[in-house]
Amino acid sequence: MTDESAFRYGVSLYSYTGDMNTVLTLDDAMAEIASVGATGIEILGESNVACYPTPSTAWIDRWWASLDAHGLQPSNYCSWVDVGIARGRDLTAEEGMEVLARDIRLASTLGFTSIRPKFGVVSMELDPHPLWRPVVEANLTLAEERGVVICPEIHAPTPIRHCVVDEYIAFIEQAGSEHFRLMIDTGIFQREVTTAIQPGMSDEGHKEGWMRPLAVPMSDLVDVLPYVAFIQTKFFDIDEDLVDAQIPWAEIVDTLVAHDYRGWLSSEYEGERVAYRGQEQVRRHHALLRSLEREARADR
Repeated sequence: MTDESAFRYGVSLYSYTGDMNTVLTLDDAMAEIASVGATGIEILGESNVACYPTPSTAWIDRWWASLDAHGLQPSNYCSWVDVGIARGRDLTAEEGMEVLARDIRLASTLGFTSIRPKFGVVSMELDPHPLWRPVVEANLTLAEERGVVICPEIHAPTPIRHCVVDEYIAFIEQAGSEHFRLMIDTGIFQREVTTAIQPGMSDEGHKEGWMRPLAVPMSDLVDVLPYVAFIQTKFFDIDEDLVDAQIPWAEIVDTLVAHDYRGWLSSEYEGERVAYRGQEQVRRHHALLRSLEREARADR
């Protein structure tokens, strides 16, 4: 295995939600990420940036100092274009454009090279509000100037073979820009039901959008990989023997190696939110992924 062909390993701070509410500071979380051998840090802007969306110069300086101290680099910045935030009406296209522009500028200031905008949805299959297209179109030039790739997320219950993905790919091809690509969330490959409960999610959301496995086939991943810029490696539970009963990691890693994917794999633990559990789960996840990558590359 060469450095040139290796994946880039990172961690989403969302993995430590239960820990950061009780035991971890942002700097502690960076130390945890570095301790598993990862080099990338993924954040949620509204949750992880103090005084979002206008952090102080002192906070930004501490952010960069912590990155340097732990040998990390920013990978992906998660943002929201909440079309329903105004009471009684949807945001206008112009308002949505400014929301995304604001977050692109902030992501760039913090060193991120990709941004995942979560647009308001209009269905349980997460069809985005039609506002997404004019908002993205208006920000492609800014994204290029700032060196940021806009990456909408393909997330359960939306499979790869879906009109939402078709529309995104059509836009990529029409726009001809390298600054709009896809993010894949590996929860779409889930094969078995998870019992993990997410606080604040409705029963309908758990049954239809969370616990129900989509079991998207690897052939579908192969079809869209040329359009993929970032992968969130979603998982729920890995046991002490490094076995994951829900996500088919060997198939995923084999597919990515075989088709020469060279981007980020950012661990996103979404299992039980208990203090310290996220830390141990991320460690197991990275040990599993690295072992599978070594095996897959040795077989080539």
